[in-house]
Amino acid sequence: MSSIVTDKGIVHYEVDGRGKPLVFLHGWLGSWGVWREIMLTISSLRRYKIYALDFWGFGDSAKKSAPFFTVPSYVFMVDQFMEIMGIAQAPVIGHSMGGTVAMNLALEHPSRVEKVVVIGSPMVGSSLNILLKLAGHQFIASLVWSNLGLLRLGLRLFSSRLAKDGPKLYRMIEKDLSQTTVEAFWWSIASLRDINLQPYLNQVQVPTLAIYGRKDNIVHPSQAGIIGEEIRDARVEWMNDSKHFPMLDEPERFTSVLLDFLAS
Repeated sequence: MSSIVTDKGIVHYEVDGRGKPLVFLHGWLGSWGVWREIMLTISSLRRYKIYALDFWGFGDSAKKSAPFFTVPSYVFMVDQFMEIMGIAQAPVIGHSMGGTVAMNLALEHPSRVEKVVVIGSPMVGSSLNILLKLAGHQFIASLVWSNLGLLRLGLRLFSSRLAKDGPKLYRMIEKDLSQTTVEAFWWSIASLRDINLQPYLNQVQVPTLAIYGRKDNIVHPSQAGIIGEEIRDARVEWMNDSKHFPMLDEPERFTSVLLDFLAS
């Protein structure tokens, strides 16, 4: 377990492999652990050194102050992490909220991002499932958090709609949920709900890969079309048998597409 101290708190990360740096970012209610199997596969190639971060409020990173749990703060966090670690430039790969952060990083710090990969990520907050939009309201989030037993039951029942292997996903979410605070829970999803990157995507100058599951019911797959239309150097890959977690639902094809893009 590794960590660094930034201006706004501790950032936990895991690292594996040797070679060119890659930065991986997780989604809402997640942690670096969502990348564990992909990291093992890619690091075995001995071409890449993978850094997988925990956002503030999640995993083992700082859980201090609520204003830190927003997309802009996470962009700052990743930029400062790369600065401290001496990573001048690297491909940045993000799932769901992590992909939204990665795209913002490419817009705000283009020299920092060599390539950007977004996986099931909202470019427009209105694409989020209605339940996630509701979770961004403080009253509802507090109500949900005061009934964590019901939340866990709901996640257990709903997990099969998020990924093909529902029980595996639930075990992962349950562990990550225990490391999250109510402030991170609602501030981060409220920030994501209010995002609208569509007017700015034509300013993205780095090669972009968008991976979306056709069966995604958390972020509407139409977001892939927005990226394909607005970003000049964009490649869109559909995962026909995937829901919101293509790297879990179709790991072999996901890894193949990702490695092909990184090598191109």
